[in-house]
Amino acid sequence: MALLGAQLVITLIMVSVIQKLGSYSFARWLLCSQGLYRYLYPDNSELKALAGVPKDKPKGKKGGKSESNGKPETFHVPRSLEIQLETAPVTPLDVVHLRFYTEYLWIVDFSLYTAIVYIMSEMYTAIFPLKDEFNLSMVWCTLVVLFSLKILLSLTKQYFTSEESIGERSTCIVAFCIFLLIAMMVLIIDESNLEVGVDPAYDSFYENASKFLENQGLSSVGPASKLILKLSLAVWAAMIGTLFTFPGLRVARMHWDSLRYYGENKVKALLLNCNFALPFVLTLLWIRPVTKYYLTVRVFSGMEKPIMTSEAFDSLRLFLVVATVALRVALLPRQLQAYLDMAQRRLDLMRKEAGRITNVDLQKKVASVFYYLCVVALQYICPIVMCLYLALMYKTLGGYSWTALFYEAESRNVTESVTESVAESVADSVPNMEAVEQYQLAWENLKMIFTTEVYRGVLGFATWWCCFAWFLTTGLGLGYQTYFRIS
Repeated sequence: MALLGAQLVITLIMVSVIQKLGSYSFARWLLCSQGLYRYLYPDNSELKALAGVPKDKPKGKKGGKSESNGKPETFHVPRSLEIQLETAPVTPLDVVHLRFYTEYLWIVDFSLYTAIVYIMSEMYTAIFPLKDEFNLSMVWCTLVVLFSLKILLSLTKQYFTSEESIGERSTCIVAFCIFLLIAMMVLIIDESNLEVGVDPAYDSFYENASKFLENQGLSSVGPASKLILKLSLAVWAAMIGTLFTFPGLRVARMHWDSLRYYGENKVKALLLNCNFALPFVLTLLWIRPVTKYYLTVRVFSGMEKPIMTSEAFDSLRLFLVVATVALRVALLPRQLQAYLDMAQRRLDLMRKEAGRITNVDLQKKVASVFYYLCVVALQYICPIVMCLYLALMYKTLGGYSWTALFYEAESRNVTESVTESVAESVADSVPNMEAVEQYQLAWENLKMIFTTEVYRGVLGFATWWCCFAWFLTTGLGLGYQTYFRIS
């Protein structure tokens, strides 16, 4: 592999661009330049005027009881108070102090830079196919997935460290158990029904790993059993489902509120419904009897061949994943505005309650909505970012093509046949090599263990499961909003 190949050049250029464009942020533009407005909580004088509370008389230099010992003034107002909150546009100075703001900037901007690196790498490899050169764009994609996972872990950790989050903590534990059971059920489904590729991946890994150990003169019964592998995948899948639970519930609530406010516009309502339903469509694309059979196997009346080839169907999956993510990012400002409108809805619901509330609690009820804006944005962004970049890794490492949807391509089994022939020829010449050359040979054999089939199985299951978990959590959230929530 060339030390200064095109892949490294592309990476160095993007690193330089990131340093030069540090002042510009696509994430900040989404929050502060899309017409979002926040609700301002009423101050004490406004609340006193609405509730008829007499104003305090000034008491000279010592001051009145508006602040005693640094504590804010506290008084009670009726819950049925009619309050119409004032609005103000969201500005960069407003969001810079919000919780998880830096994490939001980092994941959105780094995802954008990674997408640019990936597109440039794909264009280069389409013209000059890689031989012994490593695709560095996969490192960028891996980093995005890891950063998204870390952020989701940080958000979920808050439920286990706060003393007031007993219900959320119990929900996470129950979600882990349920998703673990679902994952174990999914992993025993035959490949003829659910095309995730775990079984072929294990067979390829087991065969190549056994050959590698034999070539190195090591005695072993082979790698871990398929049961251990599937149990590990099930635990990972349960963790992903747990991390997606509260983001899915939050997105369902924002979708529900968006439909209530923008449902009169048919175009916007259609986009919102498509945005919500596309993860379900992506989930179905890996179920052979439901989608792939009718598109790639069955010949309908009046046709001489199926609608598309198997390679074109694989490309269709990838394009739909990209289209789903693009639509969700485009609708992000509208969904966030539906969340910000919750401040006024909280007061409208409180108006129906009896009793009184302190001015501090009322102001916190309004201010907390904007305070968690970046948290909600991360709950919306991180799952779809994981789905996108797992799909991109699935495409590149799995040997799929973007162009197979538009014209028929040749079979792509050449790589595996070449790999096998190289492995055989190299294995025959082991005794005639020096120590350094034998070490290099061992490294080449080690790389041959992780074949295209292995990447297709691991990344295919990861991509499908993320889409499935995202759809399942949002679907449960929408069901809760429809049938169980009063407001």
